[in-house]
Amino acid sequence: MLHTINQSPFQSNTFETTLRFIQPGDPVLFLQDGAYTVQSSNRFADLVTELMQTNPVHVLQPELQARGIGNPLDGVKLIGYSEFVDLAVEHQVNSWL
Repeated sequence: MLHTINQSPFQSNTFETTLRFIQPGDPVLFLQDGAYTVQSSNRFADLVTELMQTNPVHVLQPELQARGIGNPLDGVKLIGYSEFVDLAVEHQVNSWL
């Protein structure tokens, strides 16, 4: 299952809630304000790093650019819209709002 997270972790507990339901191997995609989650020097960096031990973690690169985020965590895969579509076709999608 592909888990998409579009809420900022600074304004919502969506990311932390999602962690309780993600199964090992499930890809996770951060988009919209969820892109703030993958910044390398914020209080959620350790949680994202731990998640990357068992799950592929992606972020939409255009969302990083739109928000001026230039320092995503090492290991987070930056993808474009076509790769997002590929993930959505390959996996059932669970959108965490």
